[in-house]
Amino acid sequence: MSTATDTRHMARALQLAAHGLTTTSPNPRVGCVLVRDDRVVGKGWHERAGAGHAEVQALAAAGPAARGATAYVTLEPCSHHGRTPPCAEALIAAGVARVVAAMQDPNPRVAGRGLERLRTAGIAVDCGVLEAEARALNPGFISRMERGRPWLRVKLAMSLDGRTALASGESQWITAAPARADVQRWRARACAVLTGVGTVLADDPALDVRLPGTWRQPLRVVVDTQLRTPPQARLFTRPGRVLIVTASERDPAALRAAGAEVVRLPAAAAGIDLVALCAELARRECNEVHVECGARLAGGLLGAGLLDEVLLYVAPLLLGDGAHGLFHLPGLLRMDQRIALEALDQRMVGRDWRLLLRPRRAAAAAGMGYGATIAGAAAP
Repeated sequence: MSTATDTRHMARALQLAAHGLTTTSPNPRVGCVLVRDDRVVGKGWHERAGAGHAEVQALAAAGPAARGATAYVTLEPCSHHGRTPPCAEALIAAGVARVVAAMQDPNPRVAGRGLERLRTAGIAVDCGVLEAEARALNPGFISRMERGRPWLRVKLAMSLDGRTALASGESQWITAAPARADVQRWRARACAVLTGVGTVLADDPALDVRLPGTWRQPLRVVVDTQLRTPPQARLFTRPGRVLIVTASERDPAALRAAGAEVVRLPAAAAGIDLVALCAELARRECNEVHVECGARLAGGLLGAGLLDEVLLYVAPLLLGDGAHGLFHLPGLLRMDQRIALEALDQRMVGRDWRLLLRPRRAAAAAGMGYGATIAGAAAP
């Protein structure tokens, strides 16, 4: 049975896990605190794939003091050999007396086996302490394991009258510098940044992360049904991988020469099969996907029920009646077809408002308990 003490130590473990917000992919963000006689004797978090897991880091910090301690870990200790040995075995070897996990690992290779291995070894086990907060920290990893697709978050910037660009297509810049810097942090936590070829042709974005100390660039993905991406695009002038997803049979040699990987996926009525696209990104171990695109692709993802969150920046500007809108949703003809959004977070970023929203029908269908947020998780 969990106690207030368990909650307090697990909250600290979750704060540690959030240190890996931009670095752990494709692995989950995990933190661990070792406590003996109500004193923290070791702590750690998973820093990056291939490095020691949170439990191993905490055990190394504790040394002999780990014997008889309670381990608070934000995700069930793994029980299989991956890039590193099983953490359940490390905890058993260190002689911990009790393990408290925030949640069971949704990875089918673990899925309760780690907790069972600990129980078999005579270690007391509790699970479910601050589970909602733990799930909120790893929406992409959980989505990929439970739904077979990444967690898609679309970033949009609009004027006060709901416009994303002037009638001419000019859109730089609607938001001020602090909001644009904030977007960089959201890109940094994603495994992939997704856009459409229309955005590439109109804005020529680089879509990279330009934060000090950045060592990992997300995969940049362009949905390009007819293979119109110019080989001279800025995408190819920045470090990191570029993936062009197409349905075209045209020769992609020029794009491959520019550095792109080109993958053909099935076509759909409005372009690429978006469900197949999500499956392809999951196959590439993408957890969170940050989407920066135009109204057509944004509307297609929303209409298909594939958008999980909307990150919306609202600038105190007016762009006029002829300007472009947020989503292309031609099928909405009656009020009972409207798409309701739930506001998860609202704050000022410089002069602009930032809203984090979730389509209610998607949240209800997923039933995945992502409502909770913690510092550094839903709001970097």
